[in-house]
Amino acid sequence: MAPPPVSPPSPQAVAAELITVLVAVSDGAPMAMTVQSGRALPSGPFEVGHRSLQAGLRAWAERTTGHALGYLEQLYTFADRERGEDEGDGRRISISYLGLARAETKVLPGAGWRPWYDYFPWEDFRAGPPKIIDGQIAPRLAAWADEAASPAEREARQTRADIAFGLHDRRWNEELTLQRFELLFEAGIAKQFGTNMVADHRRILATGIARLRAKIKYNPVVFELMPPIFTLLQLQRCVEAIAGLNLHKPNFRRLIEQQQLVEETGEMVADTGGRPAKAYQFRKAVTEERAIAGTKLPSARA
Repeated sequence: MAPPPVSPPSPQAVAAELITVLVAVSDGAPMAMTVQSGRALPSGPFEVGHRSLQAGLRAWAERTTGHALGYLEQLYTFADRERGEDEGDGRRISISYLGLARAETKVLPGAGWRPWYDYFPWEDFRAGPPKIIDGQIAPRLAAWADEAASPAEREARQTRADIAFGLHDRRWNEELTLQRFELLFEAGIAKQFGTNMVADHRRILATGIARLRAKIKYNPVVFELMPPIFTLLQLQRCVEAIAGLNLHKPNFRRLIEQQQLVEETGEMVADTGGRPAKAYQFRKAVTEERAIAGTKLPSARA
């Protein structure tokens, strides 16, 4: 007797969601828009009726946060298994975007701005190297390296830690935000440092931070975070907040002036400390020029 036919496995359901890393800078602190009391990034399902992915994200984010998105670019598509929560009988794919805004914008109940250094306290070098690196992270990574099965693997692990966190005379690279978090995750200690988030939203936030830190060096997107009228010191503080580094003031201003990114308004406004300072605005023509050619905003250390 022939064996009964074997039914083919039923196809696994795949659900697509849209998720946004929405960034603002307020009082020298880089902020991320969050929901669920700071435990998640704004996200929602991609619906058939949406004209495009971006249109769907804009609609969902506005309904959730009360904020109309301005600048927006796609970050990454996250589709790995075991992304931090039970997917049941289906598979969840997250299509993430980076958006820029101004923090004074009102938000709906349930949403709020949270400092992104709450989630990554080792990323802010403006007051010097964070004590958490040498005091807690470096010893834990050294112990993880010592657990390697072979001397070669141990050396490879320690080298990765040195490069990621600027250990043993390695230079700190502010753009390696995602690599640092992934290393802590691989070592099994990510949840021990910083505020945690649901699923892999913290990983997605790290991806957005890394993208923005790299992007401000060649594209004037930082002006999306600034008010229409600002001082050069306010602009510098905004860049420093994002990069997590102090910049050399004369070099910063020289580069801004050389690239003709801003123009004086003819007004004087109160700057930090109450002293009047020249007011500037972003040159509108630069938006069109730099969209094609790019520009560079410095992140040179003081």
